[in-house]
Amino acid sequence: MSAPTLCIGLPAQVNTRSRVLLLGSMPGAASLHAGQYYAHPRNRFWPLMSDICGFDAGLPYPQRMRALNAAGVGVWDVIGRCERRGSLDADIVRGTEVANALPELIALLPELQLIGCNGAASMQAFQRWVLPVLGAPPRVLALPSTSPANAAWSLQRLRQAWQPVADALAT
Repeated sequence: MSAPTLCIGLPAQVNTRSRVLLLGSMPGAASLHAGQYYAHPRNRFWPLMSDICGFDAGLPYPQRMRALNAAGVGVWDVIGRCERRGSLDADIVRGTEVANALPELIALLPELQLIGCNGAASMQAFQRWVLPVLGAPPRVLALPSTSPANAAWSLQRLRQAWQPVADALAT
């Protein structure tokens, strides 16, 4: 088994007009290396959000992120720092996690209607570290992971499960 590596997450990508905040657990190795959310080539996040928000998933990363933010979607992670022995959520060393300042961020998002946790690990971390100190959050939804590790879910099936994100953006 490899020695754990200290992982430090990416900055929040939001604006004050964000109606939806999508939270991962901690970016994988490919994302941390690239300094980009959902950088693994088999992650379905960008094709999914392209379909929901109506932009080209093939755009360069800065343009994809601008399009996502312009559509009312912000992105961050529940965990801001941890030790991990690989790239998967299951590789995170329990007890080393430090949560991001989500309550403070959420307080700055007056139009926020939905918090979507991308995968079970994100939802568990949110419930453990954020929800107890958040007070009355907007709707919080567990979404199936877009990770290639969740290969049992097709893009079409993910799109159906992520429909509440599209609905929140349409209002």
